Amino acid sequence: MSHDGKLSKEELEALLGEVKEETKPFLFKDLEEKPLNEEVVEESVNLNLLMDINLEIVVELGRTKKKINEILELSQGSIIELDRVSGEPVDLLINGKVVAKGEVVVIDEYFGIRVTEIVNKTIN
Repeated sequence: MSHDGKLSKEELEALLGEVKEETKPFLFKDLEEKPLNEEVVEESVNLNLLMDINLEIVVELGRTKKKINEILELSQGSIIELDRVSGEPVDLLINGKVVAKGEVVVIDEYFGIRVTEIVNKTIN
């Protein structure tokens, strides 16, 4: 090593030569293809792990946009007009994604939703 702490070209080549000699290629085993039924069972087991996870469900009656001054003018009893008419299907969202449409029902004084359509969207 030189007085400035750097390796000479010969010292560097000697070190790299040692590294090249120590490295060996790794041989990977061929992957075995599982029969389809084992894959289905494994996928089913994996899905079962997710079955107890809680998801947030939101029913959206409609939307609108208001300017800040209109929002500041709101008071108790104010009515906000939405972009949907009465009787039009509402959206059922799970974790922010529309997954179904339905109609509002009343069950023992509580609101509910009767699912009328499942929205089919491909999973990205």
